Amino acid sequence: MCGRTPCARCGALFGAQVCAVAVTLALAGCAVGPDYVPAAAPVPNTFKELKGWKRATPGDHLPRGDWWAFYHDPKLNFLIKQVEISNQNVAAQAAAYEQARAIIREAQAALFPTATATYSATRSFSGPAGRTYTTTFAPAVSGAWDLDVWGKVRRQIESNASAAQVSAADLANVQLAAQAQLATAYFNLRAADALKDLLLRTIQQYQKTLEIVRNQFNAGYSVSGADVDTAEAQLANAQSLSINVDAQRAQSEHAIAMLIGRPPAELSVGHRPLSGTIPKFPVAVPSALLERRPDIAAAERMMQQQNALIGVALAAYFPDISLSAAIQWAGNRPFPFNVANEIWSLGAAGTQLLFDGGLRGAQVDVARAAYWQSVATYRQTVLSAFQGIEDQLVAIRVLTQQLGVQQKAVNAQRQAVQVYLKQFEGGTAAFTTVVTAQISLLGYEQSELSIRQNLFLASVLLIQALGGSWDVNLLPTKKELEQDISLLPQLPPDRSGLRLQSPEISFGR
Repeated sequence: MCGRTPCARCGALFGAQVCAVAVTLALAGCAVGPDYVPAAAPVPNTFKELKGWKRATPGDHLPRGDWWAFYHDPKLNFLIKQVEISNQNVAAQAAAYEQARAIIREAQAALFPTATATYSATRSFSGPAGRTYTTTFAPAVSGAWDLDVWGKVRRQIESNASAAQVSAADLANVQLAAQAQLATAYFNLRAADALKDLLLRTIQQYQKTLEIVRNQFNAGYSVSGADVDTAEAQLANAQSLSINVDAQRAQSEHAIAMLIGRPPAELSVGHRPLSGTIPKFPVAVPSALLERRPDIAAAERMMQQQNALIGVALAAYFPDISLSAAIQWAGNRPFPFNVANEIWSLGAAGTQLLFDGGLRGAQVDVARAAYWQSVATYRQTVLSAFQGIEDQLVAIRVLTQQLGVQQKAVNAQRQAVQVYLKQFEGGTAAFTTVVTAQISLLGYEQSELSIRQNLFLASVLLIQALGGSWDVNLLPTKKELEQDISLLPQLPPDRSGLRLQSPEISFGR
């Protein structure tokens, strides 16, 4: 520190040279630590259970639009779109992504110098009885700059940018999971509607059978009172099953309401039975799965995040280099400042830790272990993804075959019931034969419906396993994140207070 003397020019020149050298070192300094190279993933050449499926080609690939449009169900389309509007899990993950972006800006702030301004006023008294006083005003500005010579801050920014990409992929994964859960609840609801219709038809048939039995019993034919009781019990059991379906349907409707962010009391979905067949999705080559699953993308970005933190830990071995500057004025006027009484200083400092008991080495080992843990997690995520696809491919193939065979069984048993019922009316067959055939028919029809329901659910799980309509290109790039471009996935605003309407779907309080 010196006053304003002839040597001040030399001091200023020396300080400027120090700044220039330090800035040059900061700009030219390399970032320590390993540069990121993605770890190899265990990817097969083809899917084992791909038989019977259409292989996707560059001109015939999985669509990039809404995956639920495959089902051609306007009501399903309407409901699933509400997930990205007001599902609370999606909203929470969107906020987590915004937090991750803010953490990048927080780390970037360390690349720039800090400046501080102070202003003080001091009044002092002297002389006999303190009758003489002096007021001194001292404004000052100071600054400091920790130079990122070894790339510690840059590695931290790299890690935070990768963490933001992880959060963006997690957001896509949460949204895809919620959409799949809603589709599952929707098809369960439609299956309940189909089961309700089946039981109502069965109840009508059982009522006709009971009427026939009673008429024959009253006419004195070879029908006992036990046969009448059996027919009544059979009818009551079907009615009981029909009542139970109402609970299943209501629970599925409640699940849909929760997934679109609404109280169950506000949602009503009209009745429509599950019917038709599932769409056939083209399946891309296995390597394309690495670009279509948001959870795989998140695991891969996590590897880069942990890899960058190795560089952060290694940078602790090198000295911290910083610049500092300050200028202060002192005088008896609050403003303007008295430049004749300025005091200034320039400084550069380097700090090197000589002994820490092995702390830095342990921190580097921790960072490396975390990286290898992320590699194993990434590979396990890939393996689990392929298992999920294979599971659903084989499930769809087997269920499709099973449904065809079960439909033949239902048709044959339905004809058998008609024959036995006619024989019973003609007095050539016992009523127990009719009852046994009717019970078997109901079981066959329930099995057919259950297989169809499982087939639709497996198709939803396959779409989820394939990544839906997501693509890794939807992730914000590191450059965009570091430039703080607003890249929050385009979610519609929360409209939970609106009263949306759709055919056979209503919201109300």
